[in-house]
Amino acid sequence: MPTERNNATPAERLQNLLAHRGVASRRAAAELIRAGRVAVDGRVVNEPGARVSPEAALTLDGRPVAQTAAPCRTFLYNKPVGEVCSADGQGARSVLEAFRGLGLRLVPVGRLDKSSEGLLLVSNDGDLIQRLTHPRFGHRKTYEVEVNLPPTPRQLALLRSPLKIEGYRIRPVPVERLGGCRLRFTLAEGRHRQIRQMCEQAGLRVRRLRRVALSGLTLGTLRPGQWRELSRAEIARLLAPAATACPANDCTMTKEDRDD
Repeated sequence: MPTERNNATPAERLQNLLAHRGVASRRAAAELIRAGRVAVDGRVVNEPGARVSPEAALTLDGRPVAQTAAPCRTFLYNKPVGEVCSADGQGARSVLEAFRGLGLRLVPVGRLDKSSEGLLLVSNDGDLIQRLTHPRFGHRKTYEVEVNLPPTPRQLALLRSPLKIEGYRIRPVPVERLGGCRLRFTLAEGRHRQIRQMCEQAGLRVRRLRRVALSGLTLGTLRPGQWRELSRAEIARLLAPAATACPANDCTMTKEDRDD
């Protein structure tokens, strides 16, 4: 296991070091390490908690990771249908393609699946990514959803109940009927494809799913495929303690926000 090069320099956990260098959140960095994608001084390390020197030479997928993190920047992107929230694209266009010209190592904050659209944050700020993706901070996300049929009162009541998804009992979700087949969901947690699974349990099929807000941020006039950088004030609000944050022992979501 790698150790510090200089006894005067305290060693640091590898996943924390990757986060500090702006690669990803600590949790996402741990996944990269376990996948064997990170090398320390030329040697692959699979243990996120391995202690390494802060001056160690790190590579991700064979590419050097700069010792000094790039300035933290966060962008609000209007994700179109058909794009995926992964760096390699997996056969489709990645949301990161829109930011290639910036020369930054950015990652999506949370997920929207290929068939979903709307507000997505993209960032290299590890602390902000951690705060936005961990359920205990309770950041609320708002979605406008079109289903195949006008929901009945019984179906609406079911959607607002504490449904069980993938073995977990979710907290009741505010669901507002906007008229016709349109609904508005407000989530403080985000199980894998949660809204689609909720609708399936109610006998409804999602035709369109669009995230329109996240903790006070909205798409504004951004058209699909467009982005803007967040202001310092907006980032400060996202980092501030959330009044809606849930206690650590009351959060049913334990994994990173996935496809909604």
